[in-house]
Amino acid sequence: MNAFVYDRTSPDQPLSAAHDMTPPAIPLLPTVNAFKREDIMSTSSPTNAIPGPGASSSPSSEDVETIRKNRVLSSKLYFDIPITNAPVIYSSSYDIAFFGLEKLHPFDSSKWGRICQFLIKDGILQQSQIVEPLEASNDDLLVVHTESYLSSLTSSSNVSKIIEVPPIALLPHWLVRQKVLYPFRKQVGGTILAAKLAKERGWAINVGGGFHHCCADKGGGFCVYADISLCITFAFMRLDISRVMIIDLDAHQGNGHEMDFGKDRRVYTLDMYNPDIYPFDFKARAYIDQSVKVKSGTSTNVYLKKLDKALEVAGICFKPELIVYNAGTDILDGDPLGELKVSPDGVASRDEKVFRFAKEKNIPLVMLTSGGYMKSSAKVIADSLTNLLNKELIDLATPPLGT
Repeated sequence: MNAFVYDRTSPDQPLSAAHDMTPPAIPLLPTVNAFKREDIMSTSSPTNAIPGPGASSSPSSEDVETIRKNRVLSSKLYFDIPITNAPVIYSSSYDIAFFGLEKLHPFDSSKWGRICQFLIKDGILQQSQIVEPLEASNDDLLVVHTESYLSSLTSSSNVSKIIEVPPIALLPHWLVRQKVLYPFRKQVGGTILAAKLAKERGWAINVGGGFHHCCADKGGGFCVYADISLCITFAFMRLDISRVMIIDLDAHQGNGHEMDFGKDRRVYTLDMYNPDIYPFDFKARAYIDQSVKVKSGTSTNVYLKKLDKALEVAGICFKPELIVYNAGTDILDGDPLGELKVSPDGVASRDEKVFRFAKEKNIPLVMLTSGGYMKSSAKVIADSLTNLLNKELIDLATPPLGT
């Protein structure tokens, strides 16, 4: 079995080893992309004031890497969480509401709060158990983002294009900062904190985040900040983690983190997405380690069979120390953007498979809720978390005093 393991942590391994690493017994999916390492290794990396992990070393890159590390080490986003809190992260500040303009985008920007309301109403979670994150500061964001990109967000017009709500361009920046950017920064803080909590507890859920269309120097698709890239970069520097697997099961391709980590052998990406919808980012697709395409109209059974095979391949190809699971619910039947036909029970089964995959391998897992464009998404997510609890894949019980 070890003969088929693709050890991306070893710089001496021939890149072509990735191409034939899947055992014959496993039906081949589009696994490690044949173009990823050999044909585009010479192309320039995404513009970034601080080069991404894995970039070539030079005196100037060493200097900026020191700056990056100092920013991570001085960040306040990691803090100790009492054992009485569950590894569930949320803030009422996540929810976006400003004069009803948020309704001009199909995304349900009150989804995050309603997930928690369902869990609390059903007695699954207590309000006092929820962990409130801090807002990501400018220095925190500069760990991945370029200064020029962050400066561009001072333009209401630029923000309106990223979140796809044109009237936002007419609002003063201070209002956009308060009503749009601040909620996103809080969610970024939640995603970053989730990795620390997952390493301590085995799993953590940020009831938000998953802005997988944003990379170091570009936002889009309702994704303003690259929370996944930031989460992983912080984990590399603060949590003694050296290998991370991204399991992106949102209906849309996760082109943001793919651009940020495309040349980083410490990160393995399994992206299961509909190729017929946004973002059509073919350059980023070339960086995906295991690309699993699910066409419009894919049913629950077909989807789950593809996922089973994909997880089996991923488990053989890469040995992560942390999993970041982007669990978008835009795969639901009826979602206006995802265009797939997965049932609510299918979403619960999907989440169960990923959590079981992580638990059986004893790998800490971070779950992010990502996309989902129907009002029913919040209830589907809450029901899925209840299923995880019933299957003993998560535990939300508050321990007795003194333990």
